[in-house]
Amino acid sequence: MKLNKIMIATVMAMGVSSFSYAADQGHGKVNFKGSIIDSPCNVHPDSIDQTVDLGQISNRDLAKSGKSELRQFTIKLENCDFGTPAAKNKVTTTFNGAVVAGTNSKLLNISGSAAGAGVGIQTYQGEDVVMGKPTSAVELAGNGDNELKFAGFLQGLSSNDVDVPVVPGDFTAVANFQLAYQ
Repeated sequence: MKLNKIMIATVMAMGVSSFSYAADQGHGKVNFKGSIIDSPCNVHPDSIDQTVDLGQISNRDLAKSGKSELRQFTIKLENCDFGTPAAKNKVTTTFNGAVVAGTNSKLLNISGSAAGAGVGIQTYQGEDVVMGKPTSAVELAGNGDNELKFAGFLQGLSSNDVDVPVVPGDFTAVANFQLAYQ
């Protein structure tokens, strides 16, 4: 009888013990981040920290200051409200980053094992972006969602009309952007 009570107590303890482990069937944490801006539009979260894949580019394409194909990217604006009459419905974009010396601040330095090239940005009108200088003002389509269209490219470097050797390898470049409404 005493043995039966011990057995029953052991089985019950194991059952309670396994029940406590089964109660946690997954857990985690969700972090939220953002910022409040003084602007007629929200910047869509996908546009805040994006990556433009320029692809695998032949060093031959970059010889003699050659350029890669343009790869499009957008800065998405949402819930724009310019009021009536419309105000602050034009915007300039200023890109900033470490630039290649001697390129009139038009090419970003690349980091990584590749060398002899820099990353450039063009507006949708085909104008080269100068780092640290606002683009031409773009009139936004209206209230609601809008997009600012740009394209990135890789360009081989030259110095005093002498080609800089293009070294194959992986690279990255970073440009931050800032919007200014008018």
